[in-house]
Amino acid sequence: MRVIRHLSARHPAPGDLKGAAVAIGNFDGVHLGHKAVIDRARSYAEAHGLPLVVLTFEPHPRRLFQPDLPPFRLTPLRPKLVRFAQLGVDASLVLRFDRTLAATTADAFVDRYLVESLGARYVAIGENFRFGRGRAGTASYLQARAAAAGFLVEAVPPQLSPEGEPYASTRIREHLEAGRPEAAAALLGRWFSIDGRIERGDQRGRQIGFPTANVALGSFLRPLRGGYAVFAELGGRRYQAIANLGLRPTFGGLADRFEVHLFDFAGDIYSKRLCVDLVAYLRPEKKFSGLDELKAQIAADSITTRRILSAAQP
Repeated sequence: MRVIRHLSARHPAPGDLKGAAVAIGNFDGVHLGHKAVIDRARSYAEAHGLPLVVLTFEPHPRRLFQPDLPPFRLTPLRPKLVRFAQLGVDASLVLRFDRTLAATTADAFVDRYLVESLGARYVAIGENFRFGRGRAGTASYLQARAAAAGFLVEAVPPQLSPEGEPYASTRIREHLEAGRPEAAAALLGRWFSIDGRIERGDQRGRQIGFPTANVALGSFLRPLRGGYAVFAELGGRRYQAIANLGLRPTFGGLADRFEVHLFDFAGDIYSKRLCVDLVAYLRPEKKFSGLDELKAQIAADSITTRRILSAAQP
């Protein structure tokens, strides 16, 4: 999948993307509701022999308008692009969401990106998606513009799970912050993943017999602090693992760390990337009386984790 970060009169879209079927949205999480929008565009693209393009924004608009928000992303740009590629997208157009783009009128946005740059023949959006200055670009507005500009628009209504729960990024965040990774996975269509580079820690885990990989959290949402049963992917191999997210009160920690102990693994992992799937919440974070109590708890959690992961569905 190609990724296009700069689009202007001097840097137009590649010619073979002209006449594309386009899915537009923030797509944080790329959950099953987002997949429904992208699937509509893909169906049209396949039926008419067109390229499939996703148009998205970076950083997330909330970060521009509310810069002091704590980390909230379900999929920062890198994992979001990986997910697009898995969904069969040919190219991702990533527009920088800054004050200039936020001030662009809905008319100018349609003219510049959908008509002039992509020559779109079909556009899929979520029914509640808004764009342009003052969020004036609604689904009905875009459908009216499309009729004159010569492309089709489909506004996909909100999608619901079999249990009637909306596929929504806000709802997924609520599940994760409450320690319900299984419920979040049901809306995502996969486990919630934290993908980051492994950083060098203080090596206390190695000293107590449970070496851990310290994964950079970056702009990822912080799920509920505590212990988790997880799958971890490193170098193309998948491992059962146990993880802890929190302040490490036993050691007087002041900032959140995400530490992962891979079962049945030995080797140098520093500076490599680790992708960790949260499968089940084990217990809240706590302050232990000492290293012996901590070691006993990790050993017990490891037994529970192996049982959970052995029964977990992909």
